[in-house]
Amino acid sequence: MKWNLRLAAANRGIWKASELQRMLAERGLVMSAGKLSGLWSGQPNSIKLDELEVFCAVLDCGPEELLIREPETVTPQADADVNVATAAGQTPSPVIRPRSPHGRSKPPL
Repeated sequence: MKWNLRLAAANRGIWKASELQRMLAERGLVMSAGKLSGLWSGQPNSIKLDELEVFCAVLDCGPEELLIREPETVTPQADADVNVATAAGQTPSPVIRPRSPHGRSKPPL
């Protein structure tokens, strides 16, 4: 996912993080200048859904304008399962192939 706060704000004539900070506070989201600066200029690791809701309300947009999908960065599922198991210190599950009527395993497709 790509965080798109700065462009979404600029499209609405909001050019300074301090201006956005004031608008968020008017909607009940009081955020430190440091935290907002990180959201304004960087890629957050996480954002609370209630905070995202206030950002969307202030900017009059949907979350799809603030969080842009980047499907090309997603690892295919089979590889992801192996990577998760390996990272957790586990041995990945073996792939079980059906047996042929002759008692031999079928070659992989």
